[in-house]
Amino acid sequence: MLIPLLYLLICNTLICLLLLFPGIAHQGTDLGVELFMEALFPYLLPYLILTQWFIRLTPNTSNSSSRFKLYFKTYGISALGGFPTGAATISYLKKSNQISLREANILLAICHSPSPLFVLGFVGNDLLNSTTFSWQFLILYHAVSILVLTGIFFYFRREDNGKSLNLVSATKLPNPFTSSVKDSVPTVLIVGATIIFFTTIYTVVMHSVKSFIPDIHNNVMLLIAAMLEMTNGLRIGQELFAHQPTILLVLLATFLSSQSLSIHMQVGVIAKSEHLSLKPYILMRLLYTFLIPTLYYLLFL
Repeated sequence: MLIPLLYLLICNTLICLLLLFPGIAHQGTDLGVELFMEALFPYLLPYLILTQWFIRLTPNTSNSSSRFKLYFKTYGISALGGFPTGAATISYLKKSNQISLREANILLAICHSPSPLFVLGFVGNDLLNSTTFSWQFLILYHAVSILVLTGIFFYFRREDNGKSLNLVSATKLPNPFTSSVKDSVPTVLIVGATIIFFTTIYTVVMHSVKSFIPDIHNNVMLLIAAMLEMTNGLRIGQELFAHQPTILLVLLATFLSSQSLSIHMQVGVIAKSEHLSLKPYILMRLLYTFLIPTLYYLLFL
């Protein structure tokens, strides 16, 4: 009972703030559109379509029914496409009965990583003018994820020994390319809508807070921005700590590992279409938030 009332209070408060500061809301929307179009859309759309096309061209057959191949193919697709490609791929596999609900819940938590084009392009080239951090982070992140995925594979193999996956015939599917485009468009719209929404909310909320607390610390603004929308948090973090490289790199690793509420909502919307549980996903994000930055600091700084 308390949670719906809390949601109602938050919703009413945000509506009032948008009505009180329409000009600020417009600025936030413009910033959200700019972030989406320049930082995410060019990197997300091509890979999302290509990875969805790939998985439709390589359906599970009697020659490749091993869970090992399916798990690591799914992870490879999510690693190339970035979030929320993993969620979209896993939802497709669950919908086509190639994996069970239990497997889908676990894979949703593991097959979730930032796009290498985003990490190398936006973070490396645009923010840092160097891709050293990007390569180090990607290698570390995927090394940890592959170790976890391997453990999960052997766990399921031990529990479900002898069981086979349901197979999907390519003849039952529509044209792979056109269906990939059609299925990718809603995902891109979800990404764009959540980024614009949370950037707008961040802009209005911070303007309101500054009106009551003019001397609010920049670090508070950074944390709020990173919690609501990761791309905006990365950009602000670079602006605040450009001359403190150790702190900056740890912050970037933290934000890229924990992601943000907008990304988690993208995954949640896609996952709920197939009634997937988000509990393993949330636990894995908490683990990565502490583990990846700590390992990055110990190994590279």
